[in-house]
This record gives sequence, C-alpha cells and structure tokens, in this order.
Amino acid sequence: MTIVIQEEATGCGIASVANIVGKTYSQMKTIANNLGIFASDTSLWSDTGYVRRMLLACGVKASDNEAPFVSWDALPDLALLAIKHHQEDGKDFWHWVVFKRFNGQPVVLDSASYLPSNSRTDFAEMQPKWFIEVVKEV
Repeated sequence: MTIVIQEEATGCGIASVANIVGKTYSQMKTIANNLGIFASDTSLWSDTGYVRRMLLACGVKASDNEAPFVSWDALPDLALLAIKHHQEDGKDFWHWVVFKRFNGQPVVLDSASYLPSNSRTDFAEMQPKWFIEVVKEV
C-alpha cells in the first residue's frame, strides 16, 4: 500500500483525499486548484467543506455532517478523521488523516512527512475529535 505524503505543510486535506481516491498528491492538488482550493489558504485549517468538494469532484460521497469520535470500533470502514484538534484565538484547527479497514484490520493513513511510518496503528496516540464518513463510489 502506497500512502500519499503531503508536499506542503498545510496539504493534509489534499493528501488525505488523494489517499481515498487513489491519486498522487500532484494530481489531487491540480483537481483542488481547479476547484479554487489551495493548500496555502489558511481558512482551510478550520473548514470541512473543501474536503467534501474534492471528494465529490472525484466521484466520492461524504456525509454532510461531522460525527463525534466515540471509539475506534464504532468508526465506519472509511472516514476522514480530525486529529491534533486545538483552538487558537477561539478558532478550531486539526490535522486530516484517513481511517480505513483493510481486511477488517483498522489502520490510519497519515500524510505527515515527519512520521517514521505513515501507516499508523498507534491509536491511543491520535485522539480524534470527530470524523466524516466516506462512502466510496469510484
């Protein structure tokens, strides 16, 4: 399994969508840019609409709402997770990762370039705040 790594410090949403739809970072960045979505836009750090727009442009439907994280077992088979949630000046920020079950085994695909492994199973370390269910229709 090849995991797309974000090529920009703020490109976790682009990379996460690329990991779901099977595109490279460059391919997904082109799609995002054509939709008016740019990793350098700091408003994306606190927005969920842009990942839904990118998914939809690739033929993938996501839930309309965020659901609170309850447990790893309660997650759907495919979801975007918000981890590293924090607030700055009253505004929410997070890091996008992908939760996926491969043959029933849970794994998190984390696009951060500084990680020793981007396929993560250190679930206690991630502490998700909420998730968006993804229904893959590609």
